[in-house]
Amino acid sequence: MTLERKFGEPVTGWTPPKAPGPSVLDGQYARLERLDPARHAANLHAANLADDGIWGYLPYGPFAEASAYRAWAESMAPLADPFFYAIIDKSTGKAAGVASWLRITPAAGSIEVGHINLSPSIQRTRAATEAMFLMMDWAFAAGYRRYEWKCDAMNLPSRRAAERLGFSYEGIFRQAAVVKGRNRDTAWFAMIDKEWPALSAAYQAWLAPANFGADGRQIRSLADLTRPILVARDPAL
Repeated sequence: MTLERKFGEPVTGWTPPKAPGPSVLDGQYARLERLDPARHAANLHAANLADDGIWGYLPYGPFAEASAYRAWAESMAPLADPFFYAIIDKSTGKAAGVASWLRITPAAGSIEVGHINLSPSIQRTRAATEAMFLMMDWAFAAGYRRYEWKCDAMNLPSRRAAERLGFSYEGIFRQAAVVKGRNRDTAWFAMIDKEWPALSAAYQAWLAPANFGADGRQIRSLADLTRPILVARDPAL
């Protein structure tokens, strides 16, 4: 008996994208600048001091001293992978968070967003959400096919954020790492290029000034806009 072999659909009309390189990604509420310790480290350290808890799931930090944070930033800033941005809140003009692309694999068309660390001043703001949109939009426009989000499976706020942002749940990798002496199971999420047009429209609808009242509160949530596009939801949420 001959076994039937099945294969994935052919990938036609696609060429591997370039590696990330833009020094600036600019939006309505956020401006992403390639991490520059001389320009950004002092503001980032000051903003981060408001809550040491933001470092709990990251493999580094907290940094009590500004000099220690700057040394960390100096070790990260030159790297091509991860490729770090400082997130500038345009309402203040100050850096208030960081995010990076990592595990950048142009040959597969795959890229991950991670090392996300938002100080309390920028959490739950339009600037924070737009920063994620700007990074996604660049990646898909460049030709990436898959955009990933991974987090500690115990980090339910990160899992909720992934789903709100339009990432579909893909499962748990058990005992994937040891972080700060603790086991880490990793929750995987992703969005793909076929989903991006609908997700992009959802972001643009949410970010529109008309979606916010005079008090600054959203009229329609991003989660409501992205939920119909998800192909799988996180059972833990």
